[in-house]
Amino acid sequence: MEKEILKQCKIQPINSGTYSNETWLSSDEPLSNLISINPATEQPIAEIIPTSTALFQKVLTHAQKAAQTWSLIPAPKRGELIRKIGVLLRKNKEFLAGLISLEMGKIKAEAEGEVQEMIDMADFAVGQSRMLYGKTMHSERVQHRMYEQWHPLGVTAVITAFNFPMAVWAWNAFLAAICGNVVIWKPSSKVPLCAIAVQHLCHKAMKKLGYPGVFSLVITEDKAISEQLLINKHINLISFTGSSAVGHRVAELVSKRFGRYLLECSGNNAIIIDKTADLKLAIPAVVFGAVGTAGQRCTTTRRLIVHESLIEHVTDALRHAYQQIQIGDPLDKKNLMGPLISEEAVNAFTSALSECHKCNAEIIVGGNILPGTGYYVEPTIIRAENHWPIVQEETFAPILYVISFKDFEDAIRLQNTVPQGLSSALFSTQIKNIERFLSTHGSDCGIANINIGTSGAEIGGAFGGEKETGGGREAGSDAWKNYMRRQTNTINWSDKLPLAQGIKFYE
Repeated sequence: MEKEILKQCKIQPINSGTYSNETWLSSDEPLSNLISINPATEQPIAEIIPTSTALFQKVLTHAQKAAQTWSLIPAPKRGELIRKIGVLLRKNKEFLAGLISLEMGKIKAEAEGEVQEMIDMADFAVGQSRMLYGKTMHSERVQHRMYEQWHPLGVTAVITAFNFPMAVWAWNAFLAAICGNVVIWKPSSKVPLCAIAVQHLCHKAMKKLGYPGVFSLVITEDKAISEQLLINKHINLISFTGSSAVGHRVAELVSKRFGRYLLECSGNNAIIIDKTADLKLAIPAVVFGAVGTAGQRCTTTRRLIVHESLIEHVTDALRHAYQQIQIGDPLDKKNLMGPLISEEAVNAFTSALSECHKCNAEIIVGGNILPGTGYYVEPTIIRAENHWPIVQEETFAPILYVISFKDFEDAIRLQNTVPQGLSSALFSTQIKNIERFLSTHGSDCGIANINIGTSGAEIGGAFGGEKETGGGREAGSDAWKNYMRRQTNTINWSDKLPLAQGIKFYE
């Protein structure tokens, strides 16, 4: 199966990690190849020749030139390129999903969902390419017209994390492209083959339609090149997905040059279960939210805030559900959880458990590393207190902290009292609690759901969060505006020169 997946995705034993201007580039510099590791087996999949400093400069030069041409293409024509990529994604969905499972470790069903999300995003962007609307305003001056329009920024750099190795790029790249920008993609070095496979499809679409240079790729672990992405004034927007700690650094460096950035950083997401909740809905949502992608989503449910009258019943139900979860090869459809991405991730899991033990935490279920090959751990539930330092952090692993509450106001306070502010959810049939949760002083997160979990956002809404999550918004709604610059225009078609606010200066 692995050989067939790699063949269909055009993955070779050794692959170039640099693509620009319709060409896969390789450096003459003596760089060590990157190795893609299968987290389920700890075995190498393929090698990647990394991007050198010289190649990065070549990519950037090509991108600047391509941006000048691409920005003049009418937006609906830009949408045709994305439509073509969407068609190719549909044709290759099965094998792209297989590659995600192979290299990243999420189960096949979730991997298929990720590719479908790319397809949905392509459809959305194609429609949006005909709706880059500006407003017309009434001028206070006679025979004057005011309106606003939106222009391309130029070069967009998209830096993505390992957990959604294809979809997050699509959220950004498809909108950036229909807005008239070219895109340089720097994926996580943990999942380089996923990016290479997608770039092959982009190459095919660009070549077919005659639009070279719209999508480029650089794969590197060189911090100097990563810094260049941030400090180079010719890169007009940085979209970064990753930890809040790195997000701080991105914001600092890009702000120094008055550049633009879009941050999607850490989440520490909570589900509140009040005493009126329908547990037939709540329990499956908690299990998927906490265990899906082995706890490696930014929207993973990390805290469960339960009314004290239900705490024992809920924990018993979760214990039973967790015992049914089969863990193993993510390409085997009987398994519901695959491995963590790396040994480093396993170490973070054990470190979090160690911190919990220092607080005399009760392990309800799980808490162990599974024996044998692969980066497998048990999904874990822990009785905890919200103020514990480890609970205040985001641990990218399947650890769920269960916290009790008495009063609904206290539940909201507990949910909001963490540095992060991405996703949140309430399970309730009490309309007052629902409206309170969604009110101005309710959930302080960018996403607030009722009777569905924290994970699994649709692309139609703007995705992102507040506080240390970074404040960025991607995907749906009017997120396309992040990839353009606004311009206000006033046209005087009269024979006079009246000033605004009725000012008389010189007559």
